[in-house]
Amino acid sequence: MTPVLDSRQLQAFATLARLGSFTRTAAELSLTQSAVSYSIKALETDLGCALFNRVGKRAQLTASGERLLKRAEPLLQGMRQARDDLAQLNRWGHGRLRVGASTAACQFLLPTVLREFRESFPHCQVRIQQGDTPELLDLLRANQVDLAVTLDPEPAADFVFRRLFRDELRFVIPPMHPWARVRRIEPERISEEVFIVYQKNSYTFRMIHEYFRRQRLTLTDVVELGSLEAMKELARIGLGVAILAPWVARRELAEGLLVARPMGRARLTRTWGVTFLKNRRLSLAEETFTGLCETVAEDWQ
Repeated sequence: MTPVLDSRQLQAFATLARLGSFTRTAAELSLTQSAVSYSIKALETDLGCALFNRVGKRAQLTASGERLLKRAEPLLQGMRQARDDLAQLNRWGHGRLRVGASTAACQFLLPTVLREFRESFPHCQVRIQQGDTPELLDLLRANQVDLAVTLDPEPAADFVFRRLFRDELRFVIPPMHPWARVRRIEPERISEEVFIVYQKNSYTFRMIHEYFRRQRLTLTDVVELGSLEAMKELARIGLGVAILAPWVARRELAEGLLVARPMGRARLTRTWGVTFLKNRRLSLAEETFTGLCETVAEDWQ
């Protein structure tokens, strides 16, 4: 592999090419004249060619020097731009934030959080990546997101999980459904129903499957959907029993369009939180985002 050029030598070269004087170059770069001479000589030795002709006190570019200058100026400009970009990034309210979140979090939690976040970090570039918990953990490991709103990934030794709230999955049905008028749903009645569930490859579906397996029950008639809104709508018009957390259907429950009932004596609960890689120091923007998530989630406790 061809070695790269020394940036300090390149800076001295470009400045000398512009000013034509070792003395003025040394003054502009806050170096001694001998230090400038040494940098130019070292660069010429490295490249194996002369870059300047010394004509009296003036330094004039050779043909090799002219060719190098055409390359050097864009490189140095890029370095200056990189420094400026980093300085801009460190200014208050600037930077970037890459967040991973589930469909439910994207729809119901993040809008409020991001609205508040924008007030503190108006110029921060925010990118949202949607996915299920296992996918989001992979994105964290690959450094493609900084934070992720996930279900508890335990056991996962390489993550920190800051708890936000706990919810309970319930049967969600229309008010005219027979289950809406009973306190307890008999297990034998469960196998008779059509159930509307979130997509089968999701973390939540696996929790539901395991829950009914422990109850020695099997969901035989299942409608699988990737949209929470579609799940609620099918339940509302009586095409099945949706299995959802009440906060996802808060408006419909408050308006009496849907009714939530416990799934059984044993509760099926989930714990939500903000997940990030262990030993990772959070930036101010990331800490602020996490704190806002905690504040918004207090209403769901």
